[in-house]
Amino acid sequence: MSEQSSRAPRPWPLARLGYLYATAVGFVWGSIWSTGEVRRVGGLWVFTGMPSWAFGRGGSCVGSCYLTDRNTGEAVLRHERVHREQWRHYGMALPILYLLAGRDPLRNRFEIEAGLEDGGYVRPRTR
Repeated sequence: MSEQSSRAPRPWPLARLGYLYATAVGFVWGSIWSTGEVRRVGGLWVFTGMPSWAFGRGGSCVGSCYLTDRNTGEAVLRHERVHREQWRHYGMALPILYLLAGRDPLRNRFEIEAGLEDGGYVRPRTR
């Protein structure tokens, strides 16, 4: 295997700038509306106690910020850390790409990559 093929794909142009901007927006939004604990978990800022209208589904990842009411299980945070990496790779193109991928999480490539089981979209397989 060549050195080039063993590396992760290069981030999109200006992705870092978009990621940092999204993180700033998420941090401000979380700081305004969070009424619960705010903590750092594996590079992810987790804002709890958010009103349900302030995020989508069980929670939303914006840059390196995860905004939720109380959906903070280990599997969910693992799922959201993948979304954080998606933000790092695509920057501000991510919301558009995510929208184009569709609202059905079972068909949305970003949710599939983050793990449908970890995200709570499918039941864990029994072994």
